[in-house]
Amino acid sequence: MPTLGEELSRLRSLKRWTLRDVEEKTKKKISNSYLYQLENDNVKEPSPNILYELSVVYGASYPDLMKLAGFVVPSSAGVASSTGASIAFNALDLTEKEKEEVMDFIEFMRRKKKTTQR
Repeated sequence: MPTLGEELSRLRSLKRWTLRDVEEKTKKKISNSYLYQLENDNVKEPSPNILYELSVVYGASYPDLMKLAGFVVPSSAGVASSTGASIAFNALDLTEKEKEEVMDFIEFMRRKKKTTQR
């Protein structure tokens, strides 16, 4: 499992953004120097607000970033909270609505599978 810093660096690299690009995309709510500290795992307890802002900017899973930062996050039965699903959604550049529709379809297929197995 990657560290929070490694994951933030990976997400930024996927977008081909600089630290200054991210600073601009957060409307300067997060400085590039603080982002550097986060990516190098020098910040031991980042604010959930900062993690939320970065999840929005990167299109990443907020619960996944919270877990990597060491916060306890209630587990969910849904696939959307898994790192694999987050990676897939980011790679496909899906909108929030499209993510919801994919998750609805997966849930439909699961229910259908359970019904046919009886």
